[in-house]
Amino acid sequence: MSDLYFGPDFFSEFDRLHQRMANLLGGFPFSVRASGLGAFPQINMGSTEDSVEIVAFAPGIDPGKLDISVDKGLLTISGERAPAQTPESGEVRAYAQERFVGEFRRVIELPEGADPDKVQARYQNGCLSISVGKRESSKPRVITVD
Repeated sequence: MSDLYFGPDFFSEFDRLHQRMANLLGGFPFSVRASGLGAFPQINMGSTEDSVEIVAFAPGIDPGKLDISVDKGLLTISGERAPAQTPESGEVRAYAQERFVGEFRRVIELPEGADPDKVQARYQNGCLSISVGKRESSKPRVITVD
C-alpha cells in the first residue's frame, strides 16, 4: 500500500497553500513579468516567428512623454499620466478616483531570443504597440538531410 493519499480535497489543498504563500509574500509578484493588481500600463504580450509583440494599454498619455528602453533583456516603459481636466465652473472635490494619475514605470522581461537593436514603437488610440525583433539565431530553420 502506498504512503501517498490523494483524497477528494487534493486540489483545494493546493489552493489553500497558494493563498498562504501569497499572504506570506505580501502579494508581491513572483517574477519580473508578473504584476500585482493595478499595474500600469496593463499589457498583452505574444510572439511571431520574427518578433515579440507587446501592447501596453495607456490611454490619456502624451506619446512624447513616454520613455522606452531595453537593457539586459528588460524592456522598460515609463512616463507620466496627467490628471483629467476639472470643470472651469468651480472646484470639484473628488470622493472616488479610479483613474491612475502620476508617474509610472513598468518592466517586462523579454524572451532570450529578442534583439534589443530591433525595437519599434508606435502609439495609437491609447495603445502603445512595441515590436522587438528576434535574433536570426533564435528563429526556427529547416535543415536538409543529404
